[in-house]
This record gives sequence, structure tokens and C-alpha cells, in this order.
Amino acid sequence: MSDAKPVGIVLVSHSAAVAASVAELAKGLSGAGDSVPVAPAGGTEGGGLGTSAELIAAAAASVDRGAGVAVLADLGSAVLTVKALLAEGDELPERTRLVDAPFVEGAVAAVVTASTGADLAAVEAAAVEAYTYRKV
Repeated sequence: MSDAKPVGIVLVSHSAAVAASVAELAKGLSGAGDSVPVAPAGGTEGGGLGTSAELIAAAAASVDRGAGVAVLADLGSAVLTVKALLAEGDELPERTRLVDAPFVEGAVAAVVTASTGADLAAVEAAAVEAYTYRKV
């Protein structure tokens, strides 16, 4: 990886376990280790199923290195929560972008691409391209 600041990745799921597992999978498969800041934001503050604006904002702040933050979400209300935070304008780091991508494949593609030192647009493009991955 170059000396450039890495794009941060936030994985928003209705389940803390799913978000953490996808983060672990993406980092493990990419070989990025700790070179790419990845944070899960899953579930509610009380550990239940759902989404939490506070957990999402904290995760985004924790991965922000100044190169932008790509946020991938699993299902509808997670997307709506991120959109609401973006609309507020001051809850998420500057240059935070909600990425329309499949959750698992997009997360892996985003982390792999971020590990090369790519910028936010390239990280987003790689994650979005994951929609085209065929399995059969």
C-alpha cells in the first residue's frame, strides 16, 4: 500500500454478529490486515437486531483517515438510517458515501481495492461492480 491515507469502510447490518463477521471476512480475504480501517456497525446499542445511528456515526468516525468513508448496508432500514445521517450533514465524516453494493461481495471488493491505496470513487466502483459477480 502507498503512503496515501486509506479509504475507511463501514459495514452496517441489522446484526452485530453479521457486521463483525463480514468485516473479518473482508479483511481476511483481502490480506489487508490493519492497513484498511474497517468497522462493523451492527445491531442496536442494547445488542438487539436493528440499526443504530449512533453506532454508525461512531464507526464512521473511527475509520476516517481523511480519504473518505465508504458505507455498505445490508437491508432497507439500514440504508434509510445511513441516508438520514448523510442528510443531517454533520453526523458523519466529510466525504462519507453510501455505496449501493451487495453486502458481502461488495465489502470484500471495497476492502481489496482500498488496500491498494485507491481513492473513494475507485473503492465505490469496485464494490458496485460486485453486483455483476456470477456464481454459476
